[in-house]
Amino acid sequence: MNKRNDKLGFAFTAPYIIFTTIFFLLPLLWSIWLAFTNWNLISPDIQNVGLGNFIDALKSPAIHAAFFVTYKFLLVFVPLAVVLSMIIAVLVHGLPKFKGLYLVAFFLPYLSSGVVTSLIVKGFLSYNGPLNTWLRNRFDVNIDWLGSPNTALFVVSFMIAWKMSGYYALILISGLESINDEIYEAAMMDGASNRTIFWKITVPMMYPSLYTVLILAVGVSFGIFTEVYQLTGGGPNYATNTWQMEIYNQAFVNLKSGYASAIAILASIVTFMSISVIRKLIEKWGHHYGWN
Repeated sequence: MNKRNDKLGFAFTAPYIIFTTIFFLLPLLWSIWLAFTNWNLISPDIQNVGLGNFIDALKSPAIHAAFFVTYKFLLVFVPLAVVLSMIIAVLVHGLPKFKGLYLVAFFLPYLSSGVVTSLIVKGFLSYNGPLNTWLRNRFDVNIDWLGSPNTALFVVSFMIAWKMSGYYALILISGLESINDEIYEAAMMDGASNRTIFWKITVPMMYPSLYTVLILAVGVSFGIFTEVYQLTGGGPNYATNTWQMEIYNQAFVNLKSGYASAIAILASIVTFMSISVIRKLIEKWGHHYGWN
């Protein structure tokens, strides 16, 4: 019976193991080997360059820009996404009925294609788009939303936050539902204001769901590509040039696959270290309120 269960368990997990091996493990090993070579994806000749790709990447202004731009996205996108999803979760949680219907409505942008969403936003913010047309007619003002380094990053961040907020709200509303109403009643009997109840009771008791949302949002900020590719192409002046955008440009535009693999490895190291540090900080905040 045990052997039969073992075989059955392996049969159920085999598709995932095969999928992971083919589409994750083998490409990972291939990219590590490729990072030490110079290959243009076309020529049959592959030159071994040792650590040359890593040294060139560490000296590249584009890589330096991608490093700082990623953290700029982190500082702008994560707070936006958390605040928007928290507002949605609180509003929907307070509804007397049709909560599921409203949650589905807010969740729909998450299901939409990033390419389609980006094209809609690009058209909306273009020179002849409805927003700039209204600003010119009403205030005689024209803003180059995607052509200015000061606004392009915020536009991309806000668009992704809008797209992801419905998904994050689903996680946060589960945390709200888990809080016992008797705690709120006791706090109100003690004279606590709504603001005090929210910051001292609701937010700390939502730590597990907030932890999940924060880690997911941080992961998204290190993997932004589609929206940047469609809206700005990494510009202007590297203002939105992310790690993924630089990897794509080097691999498929400049045909430097080895150099692109080296950038991908550096990006993976930076992402892993950053998420580890942020996770420790979030856990320290949770320990302050008694969460283990």
